[in-house]
Amino acid sequence: MTPGWNLGNTLEAIGSTAAPATTSQETAWGNPAASRALMNGIAAAGFRSIRIPVSWKQYADANDRIGSAWMDRVAQVVDQARSAGLTVMINVHWDGGWLQPTYADQAAGNARLKTFWTQIATRFRDYNDRLLFAGTNEVMVTGNYNAPSAENCAVQNGFNKVFVDSVRATGGGNASRYLVVQSYNTNIDHAVSCNATLPADTVANRMMMEVHYYDPYDFSLNEKSAIWQWGAGATDPNATQSWANEQYVDNTFQKMKVNFVDKNIPVILGEYSAISKTEYDPSAKYRTEWDRYVTKSAVQHGMVPMYWDNGPTGNHTSGLFNRSTGQGVHTDTITAIVNAAK
Repeated sequence: MTPGWNLGNTLEAIGSTAAPATTSQETAWGNPAASRALMNGIAAAGFRSIRIPVSWKQYADANDRIGSAWMDRVAQVVDQARSAGLTVMINVHWDGGWLQPTYADQAAGNARLKTFWTQIATRFRDYNDRLLFAGTNEVMVTGNYNAPSAENCAVQNGFNKVFVDSVRATGGGNASRYLVVQSYNTNIDHAVSCNATLPADTVANRMMMEVHYYDPYDFSLNEKSAIWQWGAGATDPNATQSWANEQYVDNTFQKMKVNFVDKNIPVILGEYSAISKTEYDPSAKYRTEWDRYVTKSAVQHGMVPMYWDNGPTGNHTSGLFNRSTGQGVHTDTITAIVNAAK
């Protein structure tokens, strides 16, 4: 699967809350609809897998029955990616934030998660192992970025268990499909402290752990920050945060190696990327180096890196490809990622 790429801000896009369940919001966040040309371009560039974030709730009725038109569209995109030779992972993405890891919201979250995954898994039951399911995405108490409480951990571990049991119960290829569970808010430290014990499963060695990485935030995601240099090549102390350098990346990923990879639990680095800051770095030197190093370190520590591409390729974005044609735009960064994964 290495390296992987995200079809970000597309099938998980959320549009008008008044739109009927039959109306696709796929282009609501400004990206064109996914196509076979895009999938071919991703594969031709050297990516081997694709993570497809998906929203489901806005396409479901009051009883959480997912509309057939949306299920068909998700299947069409999955088929386009598989036909291009890519291994595919689909999930239940943020989806409006209805998964809240609190005891007060646990029963409702469990019920909807079971209903959704029973439908999704049934639709894709006959697909082979080149399709993976990931249960949740960045589950956290909305607005609370503190370390999780024992309650938060227990509920998120419960969500992971409901996901696994619901998929397995549908039988067919799902009886042994690779399933991906997540740490609390996909945080690496929380994976170790909160979610190191995976749900019990009916089949051995068919579960993976997913985490994300965006450190340091001011460099990777904060478009208002003047932090634009990174790593050993940084020349301006005022433009960098030296605490999150190459050694920090390695030390952080080592936690996943020791606690998961070395215990025969595969790890997906489901998202990572740095936005462009052309006002400071028009050649994207530091962005490319961050992407290269994070990719390389992830592979060296036994993880599958999947680059977060949000679509647009201009300033303050993480897009790498022309979403309409599949042609690479930031070819230096694409090449750095693909070569670092070898």
